[in-house]
Amino acid sequence: MTTDPTNERSTVSRRRFLRTTAAASTAGLAGVAGCAGGTGGGGLDEIRVAYMPIYPDLQYFVMREEGYLEELSASVSGEVFSDGPSIVQAAATGDFDVMLFGIVPAMIVIDKGIPAKITAANIQNAMQILAHDEFAAVWDAAESGADAFARFEAERGRKFTFGTFPPGSVPDILLRYWLSEVVGVDPDSDVNITALGGAGPVRQALLAGEIDGTSIMEPVPTVAEMRGAPYQSIAWAGDFLPGQPAAVTLMHDRLREDNSEQAAAFVEQHQRATAFARENPDAAARHASTVIGESSLPVATARKAMDSPAADFITDPHKIADGAQVFSEYAAASGKIDEALSNDRLFDFGVYDSL
Repeated sequence: MTTDPTNERSTVSRRRFLRTTAAASTAGLAGVAGCAGGTGGGGLDEIRVAYMPIYPDLQYFVMREEGYLEELSASVSGEVFSDGPSIVQAAATGDFDVMLFGIVPAMIVIDKGIPAKITAANIQNAMQILAHDEFAAVWDAAESGADAFARFEAERGRKFTFGTFPPGSVPDILLRYWLSEVVGVDPDSDVNITALGGAGPVRQALLAGEIDGTSIMEPVPTVAEMRGAPYQSIAWAGDFLPGQPAAVTLMHDRLREDNSEQAAAFVEQHQRATAFARENPDAAARHASTVIGESSLPVATARKAMDSPAADFITDPHKIADGAQVFSEYAAASGKIDEALSNDRLFDFGVYDSL
């Protein structure tokens, strides 16, 4: 099953219209839809959402499938994008009020001067470092991680090869941070890092045994495990960079500032979806499979991935603030943004704090 943005837009809008029409006859409409107004007047009639069909955007899937979006005072239309750079490009036109994607493309949007800030985190500690079983045995036996990579090169006559997302992406930055700051090796000279594209190519490379390791988010580690691929986790971001940011919710200023009550209502439903996912993992997994597509993410895979430590879904943006600074510095060093961005430029904590 694939996502049909047009159908999603019309369905949510139609349901919202029916709910609003029914409520309009009651004297308590203003109280029922207390989030309808904004600082600029009556509020937005439509909230346009850009999102990616990735596991870390789970809250949007829950909000859509559980009907939480219908409780907002505006209709909600969603448009799916294949990757973060595509959303960055679309954001330049100012068409979207909410964008759910990786923190690095969110930084790029802000760095380009587009008026927007992060109002919620979607997930933290999302990355795992996977390595081939043979290397994992060397890793466990070596005195240090640096020694393990040196022994691999001496025995194989080549450097260890990681295959992951393109340079400057969340998985790439996390990998480089781990190698340099935790393991103590130079990611540019002591190992090879190959850009494979997105999660699909990484998954295929793991199943085909074409790489030695990767830095990747769920559900790819779960897919590798369920398919019997000879890889295992040798490091998890939650252990070496607690609060590691991954996917976030970025809001345009016309929603975040000009219609602050609607912005808060959206984040409130996001928080509700986070709680739902924690309390109802079976249903949350079904929703993820429905929106992403069963062929890409079977329900059984989505459900098993929910038990992973890397499936740490949150809403509180404060939890990723320290990690965001690490990523900002690496994003600047890789040329993704012109300069490291302070948390004041990246975040609007006030929307979440107002709940």
